[in-house]
Amino acid sequence: MVPIVKFPMIVEHYAHFFEPVFSEEAFIQFKRYISGLLVSENKTISGINQLFVAEPRSQSSLNRFLIKSPFSLETLNRSRLEMLESVPRTRIKPTKGVLSFDDTLLTHYGKDFDKIALLWDHTKHYYTWAHNLVSLHYSDEQTDYPIDFQLWEPADLEKLEEGLPKAGVKLRESKFALKTEDPLAWRQYLLGVWSRKQKKTEVAALYQSKLLIAKALLIAWVQNNPDLKLPVTFDGWYTTVDFCRFINDELKLPYVGTMGSDDDILLRSGKQTLGQFAASLKKEHLEKIKRNPDAGVFKKITFRYKGKNETYYSYCRTHRISGFGKQRLVINYRQEDLTDKPTFFISNRRRWQAKGITRIRRHRWPVEVYYEESKAEGLDQYQLRDFEGICRHIALVAVVYSLLRAAQQDTVLRDNLQRQLRIMLEGSAVFWRKATKADSLWNLATVISSGLLKGKSLMTIMVPFTKAVCA
Repeated sequence: MVPIVKFPMIVEHYAHFFEPVFSEEAFIQFKRYISGLLVSENKTISGINQLFVAEPRSQSSLNRFLIKSPFSLETLNRSRLEMLESVPRTRIKPTKGVLSFDDTLLTHYGKDFDKIALLWDHTKHYYTWAHNLVSLHYSDEQTDYPIDFQLWEPADLEKLEEGLPKAGVKLRESKFALKTEDPLAWRQYLLGVWSRKQKKTEVAALYQSKLLIAKALLIAWVQNNPDLKLPVTFDGWYTTVDFCRFINDELKLPYVGTMGSDDDILLRSGKQTLGQFAASLKKEHLEKIKRNPDAGVFKKITFRYKGKNETYYSYCRTHRISGFGKQRLVINYRQEDLTDKPTFFISNRRRWQAKGITRIRRHRWPVEVYYEESKAEGLDQYQLRDFEGICRHIALVAVVYSLLRAAQQDTVLRDNLQRQLRIMLEGSAVFWRKATKADSLWNLATVISSGLLKGKSLMTIMVPFTKAVCA
């Protein structure tokens, strides 16, 4: 633990972008909170509050900032994006940038949190109490950061039970007994009815699934950036017929989706799974290269991703994919001998080539990195029970991540901090978080040195700090 005696340089450097969002008192609490998220190992309100030894304040004031302070999350997010636009290398690149979708579980022990749900963790293969965060992320060769995000909320079963009939959807009388006999089956029944009828506007308004959240985030993006036609990429969970048609038909955006080996391709010879199709292409490829090394079905492609060359062996052609219609299909292997598992991508841009489609799909990975690194910044470490407070905490973690991303590319800030710390500042967001801790350590040392020069004893200077460390 490094006590904070002065706001870190990175916070002061960018704070002016956020000053209009808050009242005077809330702005101070904003700087305290994001400073704590950057420096503290304990990301709770109490852990952050106890860092401020030189200017102690009640923990309740920081708690009120998150729960009751009347600032707008939309305005905060807009200020965050304006800050990123102020640094040339973190600006959105109209011809190079990629948008991606993903969601993550913010797990907790216990269920005493607003709108928490028992959700399936596909990485650990069990159910856990968690909130689910859906993010629209931006990535290019130089940077990446979240554009927008929203917490998923569990379905309100009473709202569905009352709202579906009002929307003209009849519920089966025989199913009402499930309310008491099998509440889980009752929930599944109502959500199943909602899912089948959600094309009706009145029905869709009763519940926001993760896919509907993704649609809403994309609609807001297009409305705010009508001239930008960035491609959108996503994993297999989001690659549904409805979602892809929405992006293609309503938003007119290019996309790169992800298919599985069990998905079907429609050939002249009949229907096959993509796994079967890839196996037949692999057999054909290996037979052809025996006769002519340049005649293979899978062609070598190489492109730059985040400063490094990546190589794949790709098949690319337009095919009919079951349910999706004509799509540009890319099948990739990483190994030249095709011994690894293939990956399958589709795109609505049927003239695009394997290199471009694969490069775009590669830019889905940064959202995974964002979740991993943001959890180090406290994304899932909140102890707040209030749902609005949790949403604000998540938005402030996004601010912290964006500060680190901007700092990586900001030569003015880097030069100032390098002069102070006497170290070279080149590296990831994780490295810059460590540099911010070093900055706080330097500020602490400066306070101690100043006190000694004024004739104070070391004991007198250190007592409040040692008490804080032991708190």
